[in-house]
Amino acid sequence: MGDRLYLRHSTDEQADARQKHALAALLAAGAPVYEDPATSSRVLCLERTGFQRLLDEAAAGDTIRIAGAARLFRSVADIVALRPVLIGRGLHLRVESGLLSGIDLASDDPAAAMTVQVLAAVLEFQREMVSENTREGVAAAAASGKTLGRPAALDEDQAAGVVEAYRDGVAVKALARQYAVSPKTIRRVLDDAGAREVPGFEEVLADEGVELAFLAEVSGAAANPVLVVDVPGLVAEHLQTATEDVAIRYSLAAGQSVRRGQGYSVRVTAPADVHQAMVAASAGLMKSPAGRKARRIHTDRVTTAYDRVTAAGMEP
Repeated sequence: MGDRLYLRHSTDEQADARQKHALAALLAAGAPVYEDPATSSRVLCLERTGFQRLLDEAAAGDTIRIAGAARLFRSVADIVALRPVLIGRGLHLRVESGLLSGIDLASDDPAAAMTVQVLAAVLEFQREMVSENTREGVAAAAASGKTLGRPAALDEDQAAGVVEAYRDGVAVKALARQYAVSPKTIRRVLDDAGAREVPGFEEVLADEGVELAFLAEVSGAAANPVLVVDVPGLVAEHLQTATEDVAIRYSLAAGQSVRRGQGYSVRVTAPADVHQAMVAASAGLMKSPAGRKARRIHTDRVTTAYDRVTAAGMEP
């Protein structure tokens, strides 16, 4: 068990002197350093080259140390996405300075989970307030005749090409690289075209060859019981980067890591519709044999849990 240091700054002009000062004792002790220079905080840590290398080389029990929270994540939502990955790999995360110092943010104990959830709730409230103020500002600007927004990153032909490629199975990140835009831009184009709407659970599971007769026999509240499902680690990690669905992210963050041989699962307790959304959002895993296997296992577990709960006529 050892320490692994992570450094990041946003531009080539910025330096990491302050980060190194905060981590001076650990640097002097020879702790390995992983860096993502000139990398915006808008890029999720799980998508950064340096941090990915850190995860690949870290062993269970190691502690990731950062000078300040902003070096690794820009919002509580980001740490909510990161926690299941770190917990599943048996890693710890500590911030050396600031409000979050002294807390192992990757701890699986209830106190750490509660801290993250409370901060997430506060963040959500702040976002709602900002959104409300923004809507009022936009309405006022529009009423005064001002032109709103910035030029579209993709023209109509490019947007049509994005939608067509996505429907043919091309991943959001691949499209972002192809058109030299951010994944968020691609998602916005898809959402505007209604191409990213989550298909019904029946449609998704039918593609997997799962028997769905039970769905026709239940309705209303009975169709959305609380299920406890062990989500394969590969599926959980994919979902944390492939979806912005807050319910999915929070459910995974609140889940309990369960070791399974060399791998792990995240035990998630959530309403059936959240589990259904997870299955739909994991379609990108179909591109690899390991991904297809993990998704099939997850799908079977959701179906089995649903069958068991509805057959018993009660929630677990």
